Amino acid sequence: MHIDGTMAFSQAMIAFICFALLVVGGSLVIMRLRHKYHPNLIGALIGGILCFLLLEVLPSLT
Repeated sequence: MHIDGTMAFSQAMIAFICFALLVVGGSLVIMRLRHKYHPNLIGALIGGILCFLLLEVLPSLT
């Protein structure tokens, strides 16, 4: 896949981030159903992942 231009790069990065969030969210739901983890733990994991993405990816988009 060849990405040319800043707008296409930003859109591709956002698409990959959304896909990764769906994969991670799905795996966390499966962990919740199989192992009966507490919802607060899953919320903390999702918050940590989103915070990491925000700190690492946002500067590269701007």
